[in-house]
Amino acid sequence: MSEVTIYHNPRCSKSRQTLQLLEQHGIQPKVHLYLQDVLSEARIRELLKQLGFSSARELVRSKETAFAESGLNAASSEQQFIAAMAAHPQLIERPIVVVGERAKLGRPPEAIVELLS
Repeated sequence: MSEVTIYHNPRCSKSRQTLQLLEQHGIQPKVHLYLQDVLSEARIRELLKQLGFSSARELVRSKETAFAESGLNAASSEQQFIAAMAAHPQLIERPIVVVGERAKLGRPPEAIVELLS
């Protein structure tokens, strides 16, 4: 199997559950603490492609305080969403699991199982 990476927030229950699920499958993933080691705009774009998302908005946590503080709204451009996620990583939906060139959002955690086969 290709290297497995989890973009992880240890304070998030879904992220902890997804990491535990990986470990239950015998996988010790590379853990990327994205709130500390902030993602570049280029990496966010790459993750969007790997996830198969058609819009950066699909990866944004719109209920976060930083969403309103960033001035984001439904009319915001792709570039504005990506720049906001790079500047405020708490806006990035989590967890994201990457296996090779494919990625999946661990919401619910079981959603990542298809990546493991």
